[in-house]
Parts: sequence; structure tokens; C-alpha cells
Amino acid sequence: MNGSRIAAVGHYQPAKVLTNEDLAGMVDTSDEWITSRVGIRTRHIAGPDEPVDELAAHAAAKALAAAGLAPGDIDLVLVATSTAIDRSPNMAARVAARIGIPSPAAMDVNVVCAGFTHALATADHAVRAGAAARALVIGADKMSDVTDWSDRTTCVLVGDGAGAAVVEASEEAGIGPVLWGSVPEMGHAVRIEGQPARFAQEGQSVYRWATTQLPAIARRACERAGLAPEDLAGVVLHQANLRIIEPLALKLGAVNAVVARDVSESGNTSAASIPLAFSKLVEQGRISSGDPVLLFGFGGNLSYAGQVVRCP
Repeated sequence: MNGSRIAAVGHYQPAKVLTNEDLAGMVDTSDEWITSRVGIRTRHIAGPDEPVDELAAHAAAKALAAAGLAPGDIDLVLVATSTAIDRSPNMAARVAARIGIPSPAAMDVNVVCAGFTHALATADHAVRAGAAARALVIGADKMSDVTDWSDRTTCVLVGDGAGAAVVEASEEAGIGPVLWGSVPEMGHAVRIEGQPARFAQEGQSVYRWATTQLPAIARRACERAGLAPEDLAGVVLHQANLRIIEPLALKLGAVNAVVARDVSESGNTSAASIPLAFSKLVEQGRISSGDPVLLFGFGGNLSYAGQVVRCP
């Protein structure tokens, strides 16, 4: 086996939906103010009895079922998250225990909003190196736990959820080479810090960086896969803000691609946003098996990671 591929995907969101009208009763905002600035209409919010590992386990179980696999077929679990409350056991070990994976390598990856694409690249490398046969890669975040619900600039953005992918060895590469990096000196622009931890960001700095610097980086990720942007059938960017997604996709030049806009109904779910949006596109039949799709994460630490994958 010379490559790896995504065999199946799955996603999960809590039942509770928080609308813009609901937020208008909590802080000084309105549906018009939110939709005009960030393009978000609704978001899903987990309850106090729904921890991150439960969200992750639901998505993971769906991905396993879609792949036709049993928990014992998995030997590596990677969970991308930045909202784990406890240091140990980590989310990957907790997910493995919840769904009955017997003896996997279990690691968390904290690259905030770019976490899933970093974790996917790590799984690809492990499988191609022979260190794992099948990996479960999950992006899961409970942003509502780290949100200041009195701050109208951030509370209107966030949502909770999880998405997962099963990665396995294949004769041909179904996961393209990753292009990843960061801008450490600007890491303060997106933060989850303090006691208690709270999400904060410098919105204008992030917007300028994302819309001016990232299109060229995303094009380079396509080049590493041997494709031009116009060859893409789908583009799944980190679902940060519709006012970032749309200009970035336009500047990328993926004129024939379906562009994920799940942020409108799910909000910014951090590491969950890419696998959540990707799984929905697959479920809805908007992209087909074998289609080339760019996954591109960016955000916290001002980190980024992207790769072209073949749709399962």
C-alpha cells in the first residue's frame, strides 16, 4: 500500500438550536446585525451533560458504521480539540472507551480551528508509514464551554459539534500531501486562555490575514496534489465566518466547486467545522465518490493546514 484514503465520514450535532433571535434576548444584537456581519443564522449548543468526548463518540460511531467497520478494526484514534477540560485521560482515550476500541494509540491534537486537517495529515503519515492500519480522525469542540455569553462580538459566532473520518491504507493516494504552517508572532489574534478559559479574537486582524494571505497558500495545497483549483469538485474551508469563506473561495479560483457554507446553520465549531461540513456534503450527495475536495483549516495560533482528498 502506497497511500491512504478516507473510507467514510460521519458527524453529530447536539439537539438544542440557538437562533439569532434567542441571542438578541441575551445581548445587544439582532438577526440583521449577525447575518450581515458573519452570515450565521443558527448554531447547535450542547448541554451541561454532553461533554466533548460524547459529541466525538457519536460522530465516530457514524463514521465507523458508514465504513462497515467494527471498533476493533481501528488501531489509531486522533481527536482534534481545544476545548478539553481535563488534561488526562485525553479525549481520544475517552472516545475509544466509549465506543469500545480495544487497544489503539490514542492522541489529542490541539491546533484549534486547523486541528482536523493537522490530525488528518498525521493519520495519513502514520498509515503510509505502516504505523497504523486504520485510523479514526475526529474533530470535536464544545465552544459554548469557553464562550463569554455577554460578549456580543464572540458569542454570536460559536457552536458545538463533531465530525469524524475513517482513514485506511490504499493502493493509490486518496489524501494528498499536506501544506501546513503558522504565523506564531500573530498567535495572540485568536485565543482561548485564562481561568476560566475564554475565547477571544482580534477579528479584523484575522479577517485581513485570512482573505489576503490564505488564498495563495490554499492554491499551493492544490499544487501539491497535482491539481488546479478549477479541477476541484468541492471546497471545505474552516467554517469561521461566511464573510471570510466567500472571498477566500473566490480568490482561490475553484470556479467549478461546491463550497461548503455550513457555518450559516452551525456557527463556528472550531476543529469540528471541516469534518462536520464535509460529512454533510457527502450525506446530501452534493459531492460524489472519488471527487477531489480541498479541506483547508485555519485560525488559532494563526495556524493553517490543507490537503486535497478524494471523497469517500
